[in-house]
Amino acid sequence: MTVPSAPALDPQARAVLELVVTSGRPAYHQLSPKDARQLFRETRPASTPTPPDIGLVKNLAADGPRGPIPLRVYRPARVPASTPLPALMFFHGGGWVIGDLETHDVLCRQLTADSEACVVAVDYRLAPEHKFPAAVDDAWAATRWVAARAGELAIDAGRLAVGGDSAGGNLAAVVALMARDQAGPPIRLQALLYPVTDRAAETRSYRDFADGFMLTRESMRWFAAHYLNAAEEAADWRASPIRARSLAGLPPALIVTAGFDPLRDEGHAYAERLRDAGGRVDYVCYGGMLHGFVPMGRLIDTGNRAVSLIAGSLRQALR
Repeated sequence: MTVPSAPALDPQARAVLELVVTSGRPAYHQLSPKDARQLFRETRPASTPTPPDIGLVKNLAADGPRGPIPLRVYRPARVPASTPLPALMFFHGGGWVIGDLETHDVLCRQLTADSEACVVAVDYRLAPEHKFPAAVDDAWAATRWVAARAGELAIDAGRLAVGGDSAGGNLAAVVALMARDQAGPPIRLQALLYPVTDRAAETRSYRDFADGFMLTRESMRWFAAHYLNAAEEAADWRASPIRARSLAGLPPALIVTAGFDPLRDEGHAYAERLRDAGGRVDYVCYGGMLHGFVPMGRLIDTGNRAVSLIAGSLRQALR
């Protein structure tokens, strides 16, 4: 891979691309799922900032449709353990194939510290060992489990948000739809970071940024091939929430996209469909950024600025 000529690309984002090129790191679609997971885990710390101090980190397990679902609960500092707090259900990115509690641990600590809310990270089952809709089923089961046990967890069940990045943003959007259609739990905000919203189509940004900008079109196709049982499932709203029959009656949304990201256009399209259905949407595109920039605060200052934006939106929605 060579770094493309893109004059509007943020200098720090360009430097990250140059680091990837000089390292000789393979693309995910060139690896097995097992090796891709290891690569993601091993390379993540180089870009994540120093984690902030928080009050409590605790590993739990929710009851899932096929066994326990690992959770990690984060609470801010200087808050008594018994004080009920609002909570964000967080679903990590990684194309439903890679990523785990460790790869997104620093981001969850940042969101906890900055929002002064509890964050519950969900380690849903991954493909290809667990195909669609396993990740959806786990995300929904974990959300319901946390809401049902809010008292035990010192969480205010009336002040819940869902959020995630990339594939995790997809899951958060789907959970918001399921909560609407199945009478709760009530969701106050959906925070969707460069979400996958349409697996059944490839937009202009897919073509414009097909290669050379961190996430590639071939890697997205690789993720989908591992996640879906058949190509037709891409039209299922649980895989492509933009294809839900209606987006009316959903909670307010914060949608963050990156200017040099294959997923940019479908994130924008989802924001527009939510608005057309009467929803409240804050849409922010960080024009010079790459896919996955938010947790990269060690190398990209704009990632930390985006974390502050997301945390501020959580504080406002959950107050």
